[in-house]
Amino acid sequence: MNVWQVVGYKNSGKTTLIEKWIKQASQEGYKVGTVKHHGHGGNPDVCHVTNDSSRHQQAGAIVTSVEGNGLLQLHAFQPQWTLSQILSVYSLLPIDFTIVEGYKREQYKKIVMLRTDEDWSSLSVLTNIVAVITWEPSPLLASIPYPVFLINDEKSYLQWLMNEVRKAV
Repeated sequence: MNVWQVVGYKNSGKTTLIEKWIKQASQEGYKVGTVKHHGHGGNPDVCHVTNDSSRHQQAGAIVTSVEGNGLLQLHAFQPQWTLSQILSVYSLLPIDFTIVEGYKREQYKKIVMLRTDEDWSSLSVLTNIVAVITWEPSPLLASIPYPVFLINDEKSYLQWLMNEVRKAV
């Protein structure tokens, strides 16, 4: 299964990036699924879930879900849903790739969203990073071995992401 993660702190632009990526992929004929992790403890807030899921759907995702505290917004319940269990459900659906928002500790290809240098200090321990999208240039990012894009260079990072998707599909 072709799975990509978008990780970063709250308000780093994860959902907006995913929306843009879904729109681009959908325009090119790809079928995209999304999984959002509600990592703040407790059940997902219905209003928040509806907003992000709706944004993913309106962008063109053919399936979306949100998981938090064992509640998977596919109206299924078990004591806890792991990402691998959710993805096994998705594997039954006719999608080309899945974008996962969150689940920082999982081992899929990660796009890291950064607002500040402090974000990088905390997120630099992540594995499988393939690119970074940052709100401001930083000398801390000069020596990393993967592409770094500025948030306002949407054309460049979307082109790079779609090239990577084409290689993997």
